[in-house]
Amino acid sequence: MTGGDPSAVAGRPSRDAARAHLEALAGAARPAGGAAEARARDHCARTLRALGYAVAERPFEYSALPGRFGTPLGGVVSIIALTVAGHVGYNGAPGTSLAVLVGAAAALLAGGAWMARRGVLTAPLLRARGVNLEARRGAGEPRLWLVAHLDSKSQPVSIAVRALGVSLSIVAWCAALVLAALQLAGRAGGAAWPSVSLLGMVAGLPVALSVVGSRSPGALDNASGVATVLLTAATLPPSAPVGVLLTSAEELGLAGARAWVAARGARGGVALNCDGVDDDGRVMCMYTRRPPRRLLDAVARAARALGAPDPRPRRLLPGILTDGVALADGGWEAITVSRGNVRTLLRIHGRRDSLAALDGRGVAETGALLAEAATALLL
Repeated sequence: MTGGDPSAVAGRPSRDAARAHLEALAGAARPAGGAAEARARDHCARTLRALGYAVAERPFEYSALPGRFGTPLGGVVSIIALTVAGHVGYNGAPGTSLAVLVGAAAALLAGGAWMARRGVLTAPLLRARGVNLEARRGAGEPRLWLVAHLDSKSQPVSIAVRALGVSLSIVAWCAALVLAALQLAGRAGGAAWPSVSLLGMVAGLPVALSVVGSRSPGALDNASGVATVLLTAATLPPSAPVGVLLTSAEELGLAGARAWVAARGARGGVALNCDGVDDDGRVMCMYTRRPPRRLLDAVARAARALGAPDPRPRRLLPGILTDGVALADGGWEAITVSRGNVRTLLRIHGRRDSLAALDGRGVAETGALLAEAATALLL
């Protein structure tokens, strides 16, 4: 074909359509429960109804405490624990150092697990209300769900810096535990403690600074994912038994997805979650727990059918959470599809995550990929 949108191949999402959705969704920051998020949800509802989907809003209640303060609190506790352990270990008390590390690690792991899975829905503090958007088309229960989150947030540090901080914190904790055990066994001295404590402090700082704000327009995270899901939903056959879930409060502890999974009880399912679709970079299929081979293979086959580069399967990086985690925790077969590179991660959660950096090409191409994969999974 000549002229017009080069991505507008017959039956595939176009860049113009992608850009139109991005402009409707990412004109302003969309904090969970705010007016901008509600406007974005209305746009999605109108779009899906026009495509023949039965649309319903699913209100839920949650605690914003884990999402707002869980990560910074974890960073602070990590810094304090490694500093105290380093101080007492350097002064010749490795038993006390080891006890501090084991106690703090147990508190972080147990508290983090509770806050992530149960506290986000049941904690009595900072109670809030959210609304998930659910849409269905085709006969019977959907055999496949397309998922993305509507809300956005900002933080003083990018997601790349936070993930690096979490990874280095894990390294510091491992080093501290090994050093304390060796010192207790008389096989090491305390001279290395200042270096270990310094690494823990430097690594924990970006984690402690990960305070939630509302200064990012969230074009990448996650207007792009929502736009991709809308284009995919428009491309699938009208009779396909498919559902669309657009969650709220993903940026506050995955609250919307966890509430939706809890409301469904033991009913699991299959989901393609979409979170962060840049114009450049490689498509990644991210997962938690065991690799969902059927979904990974379906996306890989779709890429080959479209003549696109093979997607990169990878486990989610430490410190990065998506709705796919909440779905997998609930027994779902789920992957999170994303596209980008290191520069993408440096924009997310900052003011640079705006429409100025996106033209919709990546959304259109990823929408075509998801539609191909979804069609195969529905056969």
